[in-house]
Amino acid sequence: MSGVSILAALSMAVAAYFVGTFPSAHLVAYWTGHDPEAEGSGNPGASNVLRIAGKRAGAIVFAIDVLKGLLPVLAGLALSGRPLAAVGWVAATVGHIFPAYRHFKGGKGAATAGGGVFGLFPLVFLGLLAVFVVVARVGKKASVASLTVAVAFGAWIILIADRPLWEVIVTFAMIGLIVLRHTSNIVRLISRKEHSLSRAGNHK
Repeated sequence: MSGVSILAALSMAVAAYFVGTFPSAHLVAYWTGHDPEAEGSGNPGASNVLRIAGKRAGAIVFAIDVLKGLLPVLAGLALSGRPLAAVGWVAATVGHIFPAYRHFKGGKGAATAGGGVFGLFPLVFLGLLAVFVVVARVGKKASVASLTVAVAFGAWIILIADRPLWEVIVTFAMIGLIVLRHTSNIVRLISRKEHSLSRAGNHK
């Protein structure tokens, strides 16, 4: 990741982190009279807001979370190029997952990470979004869709994309973080207790 000064990288990391901490799920859910941490799966993310507050609220949260990952990446690309954009991608996703002002308890990070993918690999993002929608519609599980997209993205960057080694390493670090954040979902999937996207499945 040569070509990026330490000051520029630190500035981007701090700015993108705080962009990532924007509490989209809480604000939208509260506006509709719900608490995403006390209802549904308890996760402050788009899928849980959809589950407890409906499709429109869930779509708004999803769009904002994607923007949280996209905007720092676009800023990095404009200011310095892909290395600085990658710093913004990672920092925004970490901010979403580990917001300091909420005791480092945030969302799963899939949508925010996806926003970064949109900025760095726009056509790939559209393909992954289509995969997510299909898997989520068929399986009714956002976690399955997110994990499927993560695996598909990893396979793409290894088997098809001709990217520098540092981009491959950063990408797999991000995939690993997303999968790690879905550990509880994986456990519930194995035990067949995972939450459905349907509002009818709104239970802990």
